[in-house]
Parts: sequence; structure tokens; C-alpha cells
Amino acid sequence: MSELNKHGPDTIRVLTVDDHEMVRQGMDFLFLPYEDIEVVGAAHDGQEALRLCEELNPDVILMDMIMPGMDGVAATQAVRQQYPQVQVLALTSFYDEDLVRRAMQAGAIGYLLKGVPIVELAQAIRAAHAGRPTLAVEAMQALVKATQPGPKLGDDLSRREREVLVLLVEGLSNDEIAEQMVISPATVKSHVRHIYAKLLVANRAEAAAIAVKNNLVPT
Repeated sequence: MSELNKHGPDTIRVLTVDDHEMVRQGMDFLFLPYEDIEVVGAAHDGQEALRLCEELNPDVILMDMIMPGMDGVAATQAVRQQYPQVQVLALTSFYDEDLVRRAMQAGAIGYLLKGVPIVELAQAIRAAHAGRPTLAVEAMQALVKATQPGPKLGDDLSRREREVLVLLVEGLSNDEIAEQMVISPATVKSHVRHIYAKLLVANRAEAAAIAVKNNLVPT
């Protein structure tokens, strides 16, 4: 460790968890200029991370997500359950919406991609230690997308398809719908086929039931 490190009570103790040895070794040198951050140890997988948590009492863990054995998501959850005072920052090469969600659900306070400038990583460590989240732009977008409601069933019906659906629910046949709407039976048949596909049904009875249940037609 550098002589610059104060090792005082305000020093943030960091544990790195990564299955790549070069990454583990490199972290020591990356943080040498920072007097308030000390890398106290490194683990090659989740199981070792749990053991070192007990032994080294870190404040913040830089947790890789994709590792053999106990991966980062499982390790994050275990750390947060067993050592709730320890904050976990996901630090990974992989960006995947599902992985972001699972990491955050497991208790990670932040999600960063490897290659982030060391200045930003240091800021994220300080923020995590203070209980403030830090998210890469990609991770933020994934979480925002996850909270947005998906389209409702039937939202993609066209105006014409909705008109056909109303008459279908009333029990009219294709020929009767064609006559009332002044269009050809073939056009009605095409509309009905599209309605089935969009409502995920196989017949008129199912289409009518779904339409009524989801308020797609006036009642």
C-alpha cells in the first residue's frame, strides 16, 4: 500500500471481487493516489468474498457479476444479508438489462461498467459508503425501462379493427359486419384475423370475452 494512505478512521476499506487476477492486482495500484480509499483485500469469487468480509470488515465491495461458482448476484445478496453494513458496487464488463435488475434487487447500491474512469469509480465508492447510489447510464436506462408499464392488450388495434371488434362482440357474422360497414367480406376476414393475433385468441368467442374483460368495447 502507498504511504499516501492514512489508514485512519475515515479511510474507506474496499474489497475487490473478480475472477480475473489482473483486475484484482490492478485495483491496489489504481487507488494509490487516494488517501481516503484503501483496498484491503481481493477475492476471486463470491464464496471467498463472504469469508473475507468476516476477516477484513470492508466498507464497500467492488463486485464483478459474472464469475464461476457463486456469481456476483448471489454473492451480493449473501453479503447484504449477512453483513448489511457493507455496501456493494457492481463493477462488470457486461451490460444486460436483466443482470442490472437482478443486481439491484440483490442489494447492490450501484452498477458500473469496467473501464469507468478511476476518478468516477472513486466517487462511486465514496457515494456508496455514504449510502448514495451510483448507476452507469446504461443501468439507469434499464431500471427506468423496467418501471415503465408495458402496452395493454388491445392497444395496438387499429380504429377499423376496433369497429369490427364491436360488431363481432354483438354477435354479427363476417358477412353482416361487411354489410354494415360497407366493406367486402374479405376485408372483414382480414380484420378479424388481425384481431385474433393482437388479442392472442383463436376464435370469435375468445375475442369477444377478452374484449369485454379488458374494456375494449363499449358496454
